[in-house]
Parts: sequence; C-alpha cells; structure tokens
Amino acid sequence: MEQRHLGRTGLRVSRIGLGTLTWGRDTDEHDAADQLKTFWDAGGTLVDTADVYADGSAEYLLGQLLDGLVPRRDLLIATKAGSVPDPDRRFDGSRGHLLAALDASLERLGTDYVDLWQIHAYDATTPLEETLQALDIAVSSGRARYAGVSNFCGWQLAKAATWQLASAGPRTRLASTQMEYSLLQRGIEREVLPAALDLGIGLLPSSPLGRGVLTGKYRHATPADSRGASEHMAPFVAPYLDDAASRIVDAVSIAADGLAATALQVALAWVRDRPGVAAPIVGARTAQQLRAALSVEALTLPDEICQALDDVSAPVHRYPDHDWSTL
Repeated sequence: MEQRHLGRTGLRVSRIGLGTLTWGRDTDEHDAADQLKTFWDAGGTLVDTADVYADGSAEYLLGQLLDGLVPRRDLLIATKAGSVPDPDRRFDGSRGHLLAALDASLERLGTDYVDLWQIHAYDATTPLEETLQALDIAVSSGRARYAGVSNFCGWQLAKAATWQLASAGPRTRLASTQMEYSLLQRGIEREVLPAALDLGIGLLPSSPLGRGVLTGKYRHATPADSRGASEHMAPFVAPYLDDAASRIVDAVSIAADGLAATALQVALAWVRDRPGVAAPIVGARTAQQLRAALSVEALTLPDEICQALDDVSAPVHRYPDHDWSTL
C-alpha cells in the first residue's frame, strides 16, 4: 500500500487507516484479529483507536493482538484522549486528565509509546495552552511520537497549530487533524481543510464512506445486519438517509457501473485523493468488508468522474467564504 507523509512531518502512514470504533463491542477478538491480519497483509500501517471506544476495550483488544499476531514495529498506533463519559462535561482537555488518560491507554495497549496521540475534541473550559502543553509533555517524555487533534473547527485548529509554531521553547508541531469527511459530509472544506493545508497539517478523514451509506447498501432498504439496523448505531446512520444523500449515492453508483467498480471503491477513492488527505480511517464489521475497502488501492478516479461527483455533492458555501475570489 502506498505510504504518505502525515502533514508536514517525517511520519509516513498507509493511505488507508484501520478504525477500531466497534472493537470490543460489536467486533469480537476473532473478527478483530482477522481484520488486523488482513490490513497488515495488505501493507496497511495506521491503526486508529481511542480511550473511550467500548470504554477502553478497543485499546485493550488491540493490545492483545500486538506482537502475538502482528509485530508492534510494523504498525503505527494512533489513539485519542479527552472525551469523558460524563453528561455534565463531555470533554476534558486539562493537562492532568489528558496525561493520566495517556498512561491508561499505554497500559491497555501494552506498549511504551503511541505513534500518534490526538486530542479527541476541543474543551472550551480549559485554556488551550494547557491542553497543548499535555501534547508537548507526551512527546518530550517519549510516550507519544507525534501529536494531533480531532473534531476541532477551523479557528480552533488554526489557533492550536499557530500556538505550537509561534510559542517559545520546544513545542510539538501538530501532525494531523481527524474529522468526518466524505461525499455526504464536506463541511470541513469551508474552513478546516484550508487551515490544515496552509499550516501543513495532515487530514485523517473519519467516516469516509458516509457512515456506510455511500456503499449503496441502504438504497432500497436497511439490511438487518447493518449498523443502520443496530439499536445503538442507527441514530449515527440516520442523518444520511435523506433525499439529498440518496441523490449522491445514486451518482456514486452510476460512476461505479461505468468504471466496473463498486460504489464503496468510488466513494473511498474520491476522499482518499482529495487535497490534504493523508489517510481515510475505515471501520469494518468483518475482514471481508475490510478487504473490499482495501481493494481501492488499485483504483484512481478519472478527472471527469471526480468533477461529476464534486458537482453533485457540492456544499453551499456563501458569505463569509475563505476564498473572496468566489464572491
């Protein structure tokens, strides 16, 4: 699998990443092992998780598979901290919480370091410089090799990255930002993506298949074994089952037919090759689904197909716009 630099850093990652959102909950040890082995055999390196996925069970399961199944040195482990299961405070970006969460993640993963440590979300109740100091400490102590953020809006990302570049002393450059990005969700193109491109931050798109909708599986009905039929995942899928999404899914399917490809391959190739994208994070239920996603490695969309998909999925960006020449 092709490797790409993550932002303006020396870290190279596989251009498709493996997500573990459902590991330890919907995906058991056997299925997780099959997925990890499939991913590794295909040349994949970047595995993304978080301390709150299945209340820590995703990290623990990944840790159990390291070395016993796949050598630790062959994988780039990315995890996140900052989300808390507290309805009164969803995010905690305090230095104390973050560093304690990192230590707990390392213990569950059974490793001395993670390759990429990400702040899961912006915490408006904690000074940003305190949150960022946790990244500096994690990297300087060797517990993390690189650092990034997740779910930061445009101004938050720009402020964080600029602070790290402009502040005195040894600071850790932001390597990445993880955001939802697909043909069904292009909102980051307004401000987040321009900021990332300008500041040399690599984009790790989550839900690159529109929460599974872009595969076309929901065109006529909701499959009984799909996330859309799952009690706890159905609300996650539902926003992308409207008429606007259906038009985009139809366009993807038409493009797939013309290319003798699948809708999954077309949708994933589109987001994989967007400017600024380092590696879409793909989550699968089974190794078979993962193999279908990894088969996109051989596909590059023709320019006219990309333009047609751009047009049918174009978001409405009016004033204020980051590009004044379009006004």
